[in-house]
Amino acid sequence: MSAVLPNRADGDGRVRVSLAELVALGTRIGRAKLSPADSRAARSGQHSSRLYGRGMDYAESRIYQAGDDVRRLDWRLTARSGRLHTKLFQEEREGRLLILLDTHSSMRFGTRVRFKSVQAARAAAFAAWLAVRAGERVGMLAFGEQDRLLRPQGSARGALAACGALAEWDAMPSMARSEPLSTALLRARRLQHGASRVLLISDGFSADDETRQHLFELKARAEAGVLVVADALEREPPPPGRYPLEHGGERRDVVLFGERQRREFQQALGTGPARLETLAHGAGVRCRVIDTRNDPLAAVSELLGATGVCR
Repeated sequence: MSAVLPNRADGDGRVRVSLAELVALGTRIGRAKLSPADSRAARSGQHSSRLYGRGMDYAESRIYQAGDDVRRLDWRLTARSGRLHTKLFQEEREGRLLILLDTHSSMRFGTRVRFKSVQAARAAAFAAWLAVRAGERVGMLAFGEQDRLLRPQGSARGALAACGALAEWDAMPSMARSEPLSTALLRARRLQHGASRVLLISDGFSADDETRQHLFELKARAEAGVLVVADALEREPPPPGRYPLEHGGERRDVVLFGERQRREFQQALGTGPARLETLAHGAGVRCRVIDTRNDPLAAVSELLGATGVCR
C-alpha cells in the first residue's frame, strides 16, 4: 500500500530519497565513538580490540588513514599500489557494520512527513556515518523488492558509497518481489564477512514464523539491533476523518469516525511493526521503534552504542 503524501519529483526527501540530505546527515555525527563490539564470529570468539602488540597474526592491509601508527605501514603493498597501506593484525581487525535494509513495497507508505522507505534510508545513512566516524567499515544488504549488496568500505568513502547506494536503490523501479525476513537474515549470515555489528531496518511486514530463530542466531554471531520503522497510523489510532489511500493504482477514501473503527484500523495497519518488535524482544535483540515523524539519530545511536554524537 502506498499513500497520501503528494507525488513529487524524485529526491524530494519525502516520497523519494534525497542523496544530498543523506550526505548532509554526516555533519550531525560529531566525534562519534562506538562501544567495543563483542565479536562472536567463529574466526575469533574473543572481544575485538585495537591494541597493538608483538607476535600477533597478520589479518589484512587497508588504505592508510589519518592517525594510523606509521610503524604498521605495509611497505610492499604501498610500493606495488603507489598508495600508503597499513597492516592490521587479528586482534586489531576493524569493526564492521552490516546494515540490512527492507525494500518491500510496504515501505513506500506514509501519512506524516515522509514515506517509511525514506525514513529507513535516513536511518541507514546515520548508521553508516556513525560507523565510519568511529573507524569501522560499513556494508549494506537490501532485501525485498531489491536484492543488492554493498561490500564493506571504510572512511568517508564508505559512508558516501552507502548514501549513493541508498539513493540508487530507492530510485529503481518496483520489482513486485517479496522475500520472507527469515530468508533475508539467513543470507545476511552467509554474507556477514566477519561483521561485528548488524543493524536490521524494516517495517516488519515480511516477518515470518522463522524470523525469531534467525534473529537469535544472528545475535550469536554479532552485536545485533533492530530498528522498526512505522507510520503514525500504524502506531496509534487516527483522528476522526476521511483518509485517501492508494493501493494497486486505485485511490479510495477510507472514512473513520467511530472510536472502535479507528482502533481496529490502526491495529490492522500496525501488524507488521508490532510483530517484528515482539520477535526481536523474544530473541533478546535490542529493538527500537520510530515513525516517519521522528529524527532517527537517537534510536540508531542507541542501537549501535554510540557516544559523542551531535543531536
